[in-house]
Amino acid sequence: MSLKLTILGCHSATPRTFAHPTAQHLEINNRSFLIDCGEGTQVQLRKYKVKFSKIDRIFISHLHGDHFFGLIGLISTFGLLNRQNDLHIYGPKGIKEIILLQLKLSNSWLKFELHFHELENKESEVIYEDEKIIVQTIPLEHRVYTNGFLFKEKIGDRKLNMDAIQQQTEIEICDYQNLKNGRDFVLESGEIINNVDLTLSPSKTSSYAYCSDTVYKPSIVPLIKNVDLLYHESTFLDDKIELTEYTKHSTAGQAAQIAQQANVGQLILGHYSSRYSDLTLFEKEAKAIFPNVTLGEEGKVIEIGIKAEKELAIAHQN
Repeated sequence: MSLKLTILGCHSATPRTFAHPTAQHLEINNRSFLIDCGEGTQVQLRKYKVKFSKIDRIFISHLHGDHFFGLIGLISTFGLLNRQNDLHIYGPKGIKEIILLQLKLSNSWLKFELHFHELENKESEVIYEDEKIIVQTIPLEHRVYTNGFLFKEKIGDRKLNMDAIQQQTEIEICDYQNLKNGRDFVLESGEIINNVDLTLSPSKTSSYAYCSDTVYKPSIVPLIKNVDLLYHESTFLDDKIELTEYTKHSTAGQAAQIAQQANVGQLILGHYSSRYSDLTLFEKEAKAIFPNVTLGEEGKVIEIGIKAEKELAIAHQN
């Protein structure tokens, strides 16, 4: 279980010297993902020491400028740095046309391949999967087609219980992988030793749900149930709840309701309207409903499981 989220930008609409539009960097099980790419994201990546070379997959929630205007700049910089590795971009249909037109009209050439995975399904779907991670969309409701993204670690192999294994002289090293895969062990006598008597449960997996711009939408709750970490936009406080319907945004209180209903581990707020100067009001409103609330702020890092894993590794070394 290992997850590290770096908030690069978490404010709405226009960039300011102290407030940057939406962008996040997620590290999960040694994978590196960029989520949304508002204007100035590449500067924020440098500021918070995220290596460009680690990013090979970018997820764009929707085609409003404060969520993707930084993308062409980042791609262009990748080109100037002579990037060789392919880059995969997941986003709404139309993103390929926008980026390729910008590259074409600026006569820009890349030494790496761009792979666009355009989305238009209004139901949740798996958009990326490998042996350790699965990513699926969270259909949201905004003024344009919008998705959130759910990142989940897959359950790993079972762990060997070496104390129990060493009591069985017939078990050899070549049998270990079968045990990790959950198989029972059959002795020469035909007696079966249950796998649970020889192994321990696999490490707990981590999960992160990113809910970009959206009106309050309880229908997403089953999809994000019990995630460790939830980011949910909170453009307004409840004093402006009447604005949420036509802007298709949410309040901090509504974000907290989603977190409570989904029984998530921790809620991160963000996408604050510039009309509010005191962000602690967002935290106060949300905490009245859901206790474990964090204010999204530029440069803030949220880690899950990493510290415990490092301590365990050190203990094994000693």
